[in-house]
Amino acid sequence: MSIGTVLHALRDEFPEVTISKIRFLESEGLIEPQRTPSGYRKFSAGDVERLGHVLRMQRDHYLPLKVIREYLEAMERGEDVSLPLVGRQRTKDDPREPDEGPTVARIGRAELLAAAEVEESDLEEWESYGLIAPLEDGAYDAEAVTVATLVAELGRFGIEPRHLRVMKAAADREAGLVDQVVAPLKRHRNPQTRAYAEARAKELAALTVKLHAALVQTALGLRLP
Repeated sequence: MSIGTVLHALRDEFPEVTISKIRFLESEGLIEPQRTPSGYRKFSAGDVERLGHVLRMQRDHYLPLKVIREYLEAMERGEDVSLPLVGRQRTKDDPREPDEGPTVARIGRAELLAAAEVEESDLEEWESYGLIAPLEDGAYDAEAVTVATLVAELGRFGIEPRHLRVMKAAADREAGLVDQVVAPLKRHRNPQTRAYAEARAKELAALTVKLHAALVQTALGLRLP
């Protein structure tokens, strides 16, 4: 099948799917369609079924692509895998709409310090520069561990938190661009469309990170891996 035929086959269940979405999933290694001698993609029925699995796991379970890939590989090995339930799931006896999105993973301040192996004084300094910020209830997003670890690692090279403010400002601008793109979907009344907005935001964020890394390496004259 051509990519247009695949799009038509998926549209009934996934009305928001696009050709660019299919190409993105291919670039992430989640599907591997054959290529004709002239370079055109040719999808098999198995490719379409696999795409359906991927899109369902994004829509219904809010799973990141890395986890989806691991589930698919386990299924191909014949392992009995069960997907996690995220938020409140709707059942036949529960006509209410499911929650708008997944429950955000959170950790406490002491857990953050221990996981990142940093001192209280370090965290206070990073917070003063806006590199890390607690949530409204005083806890932290689990991603704060990654930020703290990277900031600490850069510090070993002599890069101080005040030097990183420009990176934080750039990240905020990139986040604003992504949010601008998905905002119409996030405001949609259909909960599945709002879930799709979450998945689309993650994909766009991944692409901006890749572009940022490529631009930095190009500016430094480094060969890309």
